[in-house]
Amino acid sequence: MTILTVNHVTTYSYSRPVGLGEHRMMLRPRDNYDQRLLSATLDIDPQPQRLTWIHDVFDNCVALASFAGQTRRLRIESNITLDHTPLSGPEFLLEDRARFYPFSYDVEEMPDLSRAIERGHPDPSGELDRWVRRFVQQGRPTETGELLMTMTYAIKEGFSYERRTERGIQSPLQTLARRRGSCRDFAALMMEAARTLGFAARFVSGYLYVPDRDSGEQYLGGGSTHAWCQVYLPGAGWVEFDPTNGIVGNRDLIRVAVTRDVRQAIPLSGSYFGSAADEEGMVVSVNVRRLPDRELLPTEAR
Repeated sequence: MTILTVNHVTTYSYSRPVGLGEHRMMLRPRDNYDQRLLSATLDIDPQPQRLTWIHDVFDNCVALASFAGQTRRLRIESNITLDHTPLSGPEFLLEDRARFYPFSYDVEEMPDLSRAIERGHPDPSGELDRWVRRFVQQGRPTETGELLMTMTYAIKEGFSYERRTERGIQSPLQTLARRRGSCRDFAALMMEAARTLGFAARFVSGYLYVPDRDSGEQYLGGGSTHAWCQVYLPGAGWVEFDPTNGIVGNRDLIRVAVTRDVRQAIPLSGSYFGSAADEEGMVVSVNVRRLPDRELLPTEAR
């Protein structure tokens, strides 16, 4: 049993009292067979006039907060505890028809997968298409798993990670040209590259557990929210690919939101009533740790 805890604090500061518009929060992890949510709390200061929970079109859990009055600070703290069950390795079982690329999805799956296959960015000169075709073997079959894993490692080894605090992401072509970007940029590139080859892919936002240095793991993207992508493979389902760290499978990845487009997976968004000069800044702190066995509650240890 691996118990992980996440403390995520976001603080907005303003130079004078401002009114707060509605804020949308995607901070509660998805409950699934490989990660079981044990507890989750959300503390907001000032206290919202109303807090509503909904599930969006992708079945992500979303909190909507509305406020009354004015404030010079907004602080949102999320604390979660979950039982995380990592897969044993990068191997995944595929149906025989999907073992080699190219393959076709089942006709009954296509209505649900078609939007995840559509490319989301223009590639007028075919630059991305040429880059991704390098991973397809010429003159002999290409193993599907090897193709996607090689692409994942190629981004990890061939691109430089940079933490960017500004809003938005780079386009896949910008990331390809710069050979550098954030985890969100790399996830968007990997997702678009997979779609270029006809795979169904989607974006994942969540957290990354960074093991102690003694473990030998050197992960990038810790200390903040993290992003990667999933690719749908017949027989295996939606498989995680983290091109920032070269992770295949769910090891050390905590899934919160899954969406078709990067812009649909913003962890926290909202507005305020005032001028642009009123905003003094935003501070984000994310701490993911593994709970030692001695700290497990009796109900968790069973």
